[in-house]
Amino acid sequence: MLSSNTLHIGQNLTNKELYEVFGCGNSGGMRRAKKTNSLIIISSHLESIYENRWDGDILLYTGMGLKGDQSLDFNQNKTLSQSQINGVQVFLFEQFKVNEYTYLGPVELISEPYTEQQPGQNGHLRTVYVFPLKLKTGERYIDEETIQTWQEKRQKQAKKLSLDELKDRASKSNPISNEYKTVVKQYVRSAYVVEYAKRLAKGVCQLCDQPAPFHDKNGIPYLETHHIVWLARGGEDMIFNTVALCPNCHKRMHLLDLEEDKVKLLSRIELIALEKHN
Repeated sequence: MLSSNTLHIGQNLTNKELYEVFGCGNSGGMRRAKKTNSLIIISSHLESIYENRWDGDILLYTGMGLKGDQSLDFNQNKTLSQSQINGVQVFLFEQFKVNEYTYLGPVELISEPYTEQQPGQNGHLRTVYVFPLKLKTGERYIDEETIQTWQEKRQKQAKKLSLDELKDRASKSNPISNEYKTVVKQYVRSAYVVEYAKRLAKGVCQLCDQPAPFHDKNGIPYLETHHIVWLARGGEDMIFNTVALCPNCHKRMHLLDLEEDKVKLLSRIELIALEKHN
Protein backbone atom coordinates (compact mmCIF):
# COMPACT_ATOMS: atom_id res chain seq x y z
CA MET A 1 0.00 0.00 0.00
CA LEU A 2 1.26 3.47 -0.92
CA SER A 3 2.27 5.80 1.90
CA SER A 4 4.63 8.73 2.38
CA ASN A 5 7.06 6.30 4.04
CA THR A 6 7.13 3.91 1.08
CA LEU A 7 7.45 6.49 -1.71
CA HIS A 8 10.78 6.49 -3.53
CA ILE A 9 12.45 9.43 -5.23
CA GLY A 10 11.46 9.61 -8.89
CA GLN A 11 8.19 7.72 -8.41
CA ASN A 12 5.24 8.99 -10.46
CA LEU A 13 1.81 9.40 -8.86
CA THR A 14 -1.62 10.33 -10.21
CA ASN A 15 -4.04 12.75 -8.57
CA LYS A 16 -5.90 9.80 -7.09
CA GLU A 17 -2.72 8.34 -5.64
CA LEU A 18 -1.72 11.72 -4.17
CA TYR A 19 -5.05 11.75 -2.34
CA GLU A 20 -4.62 8.16 -1.18
CA VAL A 21 -1.13 8.85 0.21
CA PHE A 22 -1.59 12.30 1.74
CA GLY A 23 -5.32 13.01 1.84
CA CYS A 24 -4.88 16.28 -0.06
CA GLY A 25 -7.09 17.91 -2.68
CA ASN A 26 -6.84 17.15 -6.38
CA SER A 27 -6.03 20.59 -7.78
CA GLY A 28 -3.67 23.50 -7.27
CA GLY A 29 0.06 23.80 -6.80
CA MET A 30 -0.09 23.96 -2.99
CA ARG A 31 -2.30 21.29 -1.44
CA ARG A 32 -2.85 21.16 2.32
CA ALA A 33 -3.47 17.72 3.79
CA LYS A 34 -4.59 17.98 7.43
CA LYS A 35 -5.11 14.23 7.66
CA THR A 36 -1.34 13.69 7.37
CA ASN A 37 -0.34 17.18 8.60
CA SER A 38 1.48 17.84 5.35
CA LEU A 39 1.66 20.33 2.50
CA ILE A 40 2.08 19.06 -1.06
CA ILE A 41 4.02 21.43 -3.31
CA ILE A 42 3.71 20.88 -7.07
CA SER A 43 6.11 22.63 -9.43
CA SER A 44 4.33 22.33 -12.77
CA HIS A 45 6.02 22.66 -16.16
CA LEU A 46 2.70 22.62 -17.98
CA GLU A 47 0.89 25.84 -18.93
CA SER A 48 1.30 28.00 -15.82
CA ILE A 49 1.75 31.67 -14.98
CA TYR A 50 4.00 30.84 -12.04
CA GLU A 51 7.73 31.26 -12.61
CA ASN A 52 9.15 28.46 -10.48
CA ARG A 53 12.85 27.94 -11.19
CA TRP A 54 15.87 26.08 -9.88
CA ASP A 55 19.05 27.83 -8.75
CA GLY A 56 21.43 24.94 -8.23
CA ASP A 57 19.75 22.71 -5.64
CA ILE A 58 17.37 25.47 -4.47
CA LEU A 59 13.84 25.67 -5.87
CA LEU A 60 12.56 29.24 -5.98
CA TYR A 61 8.86 28.53 -5.69
CA THR A 62 6.22 31.19 -6.43
CA GLY A 63 3.46 31.43 -3.85
CA MET A 64 -0.29 31.03 -4.10
CA GLY A 65 -2.59 33.57 -5.78
CA LEU A 66 -3.33 34.13 -9.47
CA LYS A 67 -4.58 37.73 -9.41
CA GLY A 68 -3.20 40.84 -7.77
CA ASP A 69 -0.47 41.08 -5.17
CA GLN A 70 0.13 37.98 -3.10
CA SER A 71 0.02 37.88 0.69
CA LEU A 72 1.86 35.72 3.21
CA ASP A 73 -1.38 35.49 5.19
CA PHE A 74 -3.23 33.89 2.27
CA ASN A 75 -4.08 30.17 2.57
CA GLN A 76 -1.06 27.91 1.96
CA ASN A 77 1.38 30.81 1.65
CA LYS A 78 0.94 31.15 5.39
CA THR A 79 1.33 27.40 5.93
CA LEU A 80 4.57 27.28 3.95
CA SER A 81 6.02 30.47 5.41
CA GLN A 82 5.51 29.04 8.93
CA SER A 83 6.53 25.47 8.09
CA GLN A 84 9.69 25.71 10.19
CA ILE A 85 7.61 26.17 13.34
CA ASN A 86 4.12 24.76 12.64
CA GLY A 87 5.18 21.10 12.36
CA VAL A 88 3.75 20.67 8.84
CA GLN A 89 5.80 18.36 6.58
CA VAL A 90 6.34 19.71 3.08
CA PHE A 91 6.69 17.32 0.14
CA LEU A 92 7.72 18.34 -3.38
CA PHE A 93 6.45 16.96 -6.68
CA GLU A 94 7.36 18.08 -10.20
CA GLN A 95 4.89 17.84 -13.08
CA PHE A 96 5.74 17.32 -16.75
CA LYS A 97 2.58 15.46 -17.89
CA VAL A 98 -1.13 15.83 -17.20
CA ASN A 99 -2.12 13.85 -14.08
CA GLU A 100 1.44 12.65 -13.46
CA TYR A 101 3.48 13.96 -10.56
CA THR A 102 7.10 12.99 -9.95
CA TYR A 103 8.08 12.67 -6.29
CA LEU A 104 11.25 14.59 -5.42
CA GLY A 105 11.08 14.16 -1.66
CA PRO A 106 10.58 16.30 1.46
CA VAL A 107 11.72 19.92 1.30
CA GLU A 108 12.39 22.66 3.82
CA LEU A 109 12.16 26.43 3.69
CA ILE A 110 15.78 27.54 4.04
CA SER A 111 15.30 31.32 4.27
CA GLU A 112 12.59 33.95 4.52
CA PRO A 113 10.34 34.27 1.45
CA TYR A 114 11.00 37.40 -0.57
CA THR A 115 9.02 39.44 -3.08
CA GLU A 116 9.52 40.03 -6.79
CA GLN A 117 7.47 41.17 -9.77
CA GLN A 118 5.76 38.55 -11.96
CA PRO A 119 2.83 38.75 -14.40
CA GLY A 120 -0.55 37.69 -13.05
CA GLN A 121 -3.43 35.91 -14.75
CA ASN A 122 -4.33 39.10 -16.61
CA GLY A 123 -0.74 39.61 -17.80
CA HIS A 124 -0.15 42.65 -15.56
CA LEU A 125 2.83 42.70 -13.23
CA ARG A 126 2.07 42.14 -9.57
CA THR A 127 4.03 41.42 -6.37
CA VAL A 128 4.49 37.74 -5.57
CA TYR A 129 6.24 35.85 -2.81
CA VAL A 130 9.08 33.49 -3.68
CA PHE A 131 9.88 30.63 -1.28
CA PRO A 132 13.47 29.25 -1.33
CA LEU A 133 13.03 25.49 -0.85
CA LYS A 134 15.73 22.85 -0.56
CA LEU A 135 15.36 19.10 -0.91
CA LYS A 136 16.24 17.26 2.27
CA THR A 137 17.59 14.43 0.10
CA GLY A 138 19.93 16.90 -1.62
CA GLU A 139 19.26 15.41 -5.08
CA ARG A 140 16.78 16.26 -7.82
CA TYR A 141 15.94 13.06 -9.69
CA ILE A 142 13.73 12.98 -12.78
CA ASP A 143 12.94 10.06 -15.08
CA GLU A 144 14.99 10.59 -18.27
CA GLU A 145 12.15 9.55 -20.57
CA THR A 146 9.82 12.03 -18.83
CA ILE A 147 12.16 14.98 -19.22
CA GLN A 148 12.97 14.04 -22.81
CA THR A 149 9.29 13.80 -23.78
CA TRP A 150 8.61 17.17 -22.13
CA GLN A 151 11.55 18.83 -23.89
CA GLU A 152 10.43 17.45 -27.26
CA LYS A 153 6.94 18.85 -26.65
CA ARG A 154 8.37 22.26 -25.75
CA GLN A 155 10.56 22.21 -28.87
CA LYS A 156 7.52 21.51 -31.04
CA GLN A 157 5.68 24.40 -29.39
CA ALA A 158 8.68 26.69 -29.96
CA LYS A 159 8.72 25.89 -33.68
CA LYS A 160 5.19 27.32 -33.99
CA LEU A 161 6.14 30.72 -32.56
CA SER A 162 7.11 33.78 -34.57
CA LEU A 163 10.63 35.21 -34.32
CA ASP A 164 9.36 38.07 -32.13
CA GLU A 165 7.54 35.64 -29.81
CA LEU A 166 10.67 33.50 -29.54
CA LYS A 167 12.79 36.55 -28.71
CA ASP A 168 10.34 37.64 -26.02
CA ARG A 169 10.24 34.22 -24.34
CA ALA A 170 13.98 33.63 -24.69
CA SER A 171 14.73 36.98 -23.04
CA LYS A 172 12.65 35.92 -20.03
CA SER A 173 14.29 32.50 -19.68
CA ASN A 174 16.33 31.63 -16.62
CA PRO A 175 20.01 32.17 -17.61
CA ILE A 176 21.11 29.49 -15.13
CA SER A 177 20.75 26.01 -16.59
CA ASN A 178 18.70 23.66 -14.43
CA GLU A 179 20.43 20.62 -13.02
CA TYR A 180 18.84 17.26 -12.26
CA LYS A 181 19.81 13.64 -11.96
CA THR A 182 17.93 11.14 -14.07
CA VAL A 183 16.41 7.85 -13.10
CA VAL A 184 16.98 5.70 -16.15
CA LYS A 185 17.21 2.01 -16.93
CA GLN A 186 20.74 1.13 -17.97
CA TYR A 187 21.73 -1.88 -20.10
CA VAL A 188 25.06 -3.63 -19.67
CA ARG A 189 26.41 -4.29 -23.16
CA SER A 190 28.86 -7.03 -24.04
CA ALA A 191 32.31 -5.59 -24.72
CA TYR A 192 32.94 -8.50 -27.08
CA VAL A 193 29.86 -7.75 -29.19
CA VAL A 194 30.86 -4.06 -29.33
CA GLU A 195 34.41 -4.82 -30.43
CA TYR A 196 33.29 -7.45 -32.95
CA ALA A 197 30.90 -5.01 -34.65
CA LYS A 198 33.55 -2.32 -34.86
CA ARG A 199 36.17 -4.75 -36.13
CA LEU A 200 33.88 -5.91 -38.96
CA ALA A 201 33.12 -2.33 -39.97
CA LYS A 202 36.82 -1.63 -40.58
CA GLY A 203 36.46 2.06 -39.80
CA VAL A 204 33.54 2.61 -42.21
CA CYS A 205 29.99 3.47 -41.14
CA GLN A 206 27.68 0.60 -42.01
CA LEU A 207 24.81 2.91 -42.91
CA CYS A 208 26.27 5.77 -44.96
CA ASP A 209 29.37 3.82 -46.09
CA GLN A 210 31.62 6.77 -45.23
CA PRO A 211 34.88 6.55 -43.25
CA ALA A 212 34.71 7.41 -39.53
CA PRO A 213 34.73 11.22 -39.15
CA PHE A 214 37.83 11.20 -36.92
CA HIS A 215 40.24 8.99 -34.99
CA ASP A 216 40.31 8.69 -31.20
CA LYS A 217 43.39 9.35 -29.05
CA ASN A 218 44.67 5.87 -29.84
CA GLY A 219 44.42 6.44 -33.58
CA ILE A 220 41.38 4.16 -33.97
CA PRO A 221 38.56 5.27 -36.32
CA TYR A 222 35.69 6.50 -34.14
CA LEU A 223 32.42 4.60 -34.65
CA GLU A 224 29.53 3.96 -32.25
CA THR A 225 27.71 0.67 -31.87
CA HIS A 226 23.95 0.56 -32.36
CA HIS A 227 21.36 -2.16 -31.80
CA ILE A 228 19.09 -2.37 -34.84
CA VAL A 229 16.25 -3.56 -32.62
CA TRP A 230 16.73 -1.43 -29.51
CA LEU A 231 17.39 -3.22 -26.23
CA ALA A 232 14.55 -1.19 -24.70
CA ARG A 233 12.22 -2.80 -27.26
CA GLY A 234 13.36 -6.34 -26.59
CA GLY A 235 16.33 -6.47 -28.98
CA GLU A 236 19.23 -8.77 -28.14
CA ASP A 237 22.81 -7.77 -27.43
CA MET A 238 24.13 -10.13 -30.11
CA ILE A 239 26.34 -9.70 -33.16
CA PHE A 240 23.41 -10.17 -35.57
CA ASN A 241 21.67 -7.14 -34.00
CA THR A 242 24.68 -4.84 -33.57
CA VAL A 243 26.29 -2.50 -36.11
CA ALA A 244 28.94 0.22 -36.07
CA LEU A 245 27.84 3.70 -37.16
CA CYS A 246 29.30 7.18 -37.42
CA PRO A 247 27.86 9.61 -34.81
CA ASN A 248 25.66 11.28 -37.42
CA CYS A 249 24.02 8.05 -38.56
CA HIS A 250 23.71 6.84 -34.97
CA LYS A 251 21.73 9.98 -34.14
CA ARG A 252 19.67 9.48 -37.31
CA MET A 253 18.69 5.99 -36.18
CA HIS A 254 17.54 7.24 -32.78
CA LEU A 255 15.65 10.23 -34.12
CA LEU A 256 14.08 8.75 -37.25
CA ASP A 257 14.32 4.97 -36.78
CA LEU A 258 13.38 4.48 -40.44
CA GLU A 259 12.40 1.02 -41.60
CA GLU A 260 14.50 1.26 -44.77
CA ASP A 261 17.59 2.02 -42.66
CA LYS A 262 16.96 -1.01 -40.46
CA VAL A 263 16.49 -3.21 -43.53
CA LYS A 264 19.79 -1.98 -44.98
CA LEU A 265 21.66 -2.64 -41.74
CA LEU A 266 20.18 -6.10 -41.33
CA SER A 267 21.09 -7.01 -44.92
CA ARG A 268 24.61 -5.68 -44.32
CA ILE A 269 25.02 -8.02 -41.33
CA GLU A 270 23.64 -10.97 -43.31
CA LEU A 271 26.00 -10.25 -46.20
CA ILE A 272 29.02 -10.12 -43.88
CA ALA A 273 27.96 -13.38 -42.24
CA LEU A 274 27.55 -15.03 -45.65
CA GLU A 275 30.96 -13.85 -46.81
CA LYS A 276 32.60 -15.24 -43.67
CA HIS A 277 30.79 -18.54 -44.05
CA ASN A 278 32.01 -18.94 -47.62
